[in-house]
Amino acid sequence: MNQIKTLVIAAIVFLGANQISAQTKTAHVDVNEIMAKMPAMLDAQKQLEKLSATYDAEYKKMVEEYQGKLKKYEAEAATVTEAVNGERSKEVQDMQKRIVDYRDNAQKELQQKESDIVKPLMEKVRASIQKVGKAKGFQYVLDGSSLLLADGTNLTVDVKKDLGF
Repeated sequence: MNQIKTLVIAAIVFLGANQISAQTKTAHVDVNEIMAKMPAMLDAQKQLEKLSATYDAEYKKMVEEYQGKLKKYEAEAATVTEAVNGERSKEVQDMQKRIVDYRDNAQKELQQKESDIVKPLMEKVRASIQKVGKAKGFQYVLDGSSLLLADGTNLTVDVKKDLGF
């Protein structure tokens, strides 16, 4: 008798769970594709590439200057006094530190700039996904780029249209 009760309760729970999941409407969207093809994102990438190229050029200039002084100082080391060699050594170490600091600061600034640019674009995409998802009657919209199986309604095209591209 207890086994029958347990079986009936399990069947009710199973059927109830199926009923609930059948009523839930789920779709997916590829956020990476949207972000990669978004005109504002393409413009942002160009801007970041330009800034990166500026930092790279300055970094290379600093390294070339450092290498030139190092070569010169090594060639003259035997002909100058210990005091001069000590000052030159300190100067070279200071240049190394400035180069490393510049590189680190440039990387931080690029990351911050990217974050400042991407965050509002991501918010715009998220708002569009919510708008399209609600308009089409979906309760959940998942990011399809991280799904193992995305066999269902894909809202990527609709979101792109909503964003104007």
